[in-house]
Amino acid sequence: MSTATSTPPTTVSTARENAEAREKKLGRRRRRPLLPALIFLVVVTQIPFVVTIGMSFLNWNILYPKDTGFGGFSNYAEVLSDDRMRSAMWNTVVMVTSSVFLSLAIGTGLALLLNRKFFGRGIVRTLLITPFLIMPMASSLMWKHLIYNPDYGLLNGILAWFGQIFGFHAPQIVWVSAAPMLAIVITLTWTWTPFMMLITLAGLQSQDSDVTEAATVDGAGAWQQFRFLTLPHLRQYLELATVLGIIYLLNTYDQVFAITQGGPGSATTNLPYEIYLTAFRKYDYGEAAAAGVIIVIISVIVANFGMRLVSSLVTIETGKKR
Repeated sequence: MSTATSTPPTTVSTARENAEAREKKLGRRRRRPLLPALIFLVVVTQIPFVVTIGMSFLNWNILYPKDTGFGGFSNYAEVLSDDRMRSAMWNTVVMVTSSVFLSLAIGTGLALLLNRKFFGRGIVRTLLITPFLIMPMASSLMWKHLIYNPDYGLLNGILAWFGQIFGFHAPQIVWVSAAPMLAIVITLTWTWTPFMMLITLAGLQSQDSDVTEAATVDGAGAWQQFRFLTLPHLRQYLELATVLGIIYLLNTYDQVFAITQGGPGSATTNLPYEIYLTAFRKYDYGEAAAAGVIIVIISVIVANFGMRLVSSLVTIETGKKR
């Protein structure tokens, strides 16, 4: 007759305590590599932002060094009441809204095409992503000189070619001066369409193919499938692309500086470029800092909304997998 042996309670508790101690020690080791990255992030981003906030409350114009001092909210009041700043805010809204809408619409159309199987799809996808990989300043200079230039640009070259074929005198249009905002919007749309296309394509590839196949069997056409199945499925992906596009395009500077320099007049001066003019042409660091803080607050609000969309999207996808 064998007797069953039982583990003493003290031994079980000791083993549990040892396991918890090892887990805590392992957790501390895992967190150590993140500490330098966290310190670097704080030094590079948070400390300069705190300094910027402090500067926004100062009357600090280097043209008047003796008048430097604490100004309270006067810089914020100046930013919100200045006609140039209000014009820059309106130009920013027009620029961002138009570019996001056009790039999202074109990107969705390209994603629908790339979601189909055809020969050379990988090469086509790589070529369509290329504009997003070019540096913003390089792409801006390319559009300004190779496409918009009135003497040797592509647009006037096409007009001259049509004029030779159909026998009319093609006008030599100065595109940047004739339509400055449109020139900026087209450049931004060309740059950001691949980004929108990738997000939309990821949403299309996550769609259950059985649903569309069942709809085809039931007699639903391509437009009906897109309207009632694909578009509702893509809603959160489109919202995410819109939010991210707004966050990035709020900081547009390279295109404005390289193509129009805010002109003619202030027709294309947006908030980042107006901040540059305030700081390095007007030399009012306090007002420029206040305008920068306002842009950061707007970006944080939009980013917070975007993070909620990402969180809900991840929750939905996790629920699908379960």
